[in-house]
Amino acid sequence: MNWYLEVLKKYAVFSGRARRKEYWFFVLFNIIIALALTFIDFSTGLYDVEFEIGLLSSLYSLAVLVPSIAVTIRRLHDTGRTGWWFLIAFVPIIGAIVLLVFMVFDSTPGDNQYGPNPQDATS
Repeated sequence: MNWYLEVLKKYAVFSGRARRKEYWFFVLFNIIIALALTFIDFSTGLYDVEFEIGLLSSLYSLAVLVPSIAVTIRRLHDTGRTGWWFLIAFVPIIGAIVLLVFMVFDSTPGDNQYGPNPQDATS
């Protein structure tokens, strides 16, 4: 849970680097929270079947949009790539696969142009 909160503390920080652990724990908690909110939307009647969207889950998605983009860009920085690689996600199918592969890659060892390796500081 600390990794999730750490990303939220860096709400709109697009500089620096993010470890794999930080990124993937943020993704994991996002999925868990989104599923829980969708369940609550269904249970309370806040889910609109026509638009296939719930009120609470929509508000949550909007709230974590900027931190999600920020941690993704910091994760790309950690692998030695510019944050502009994030835009490859807009290429249908292939873009999402390429971005997923980039997120799985290990950190570049030592310092890079985006800062010191966060693994060295917190291992």
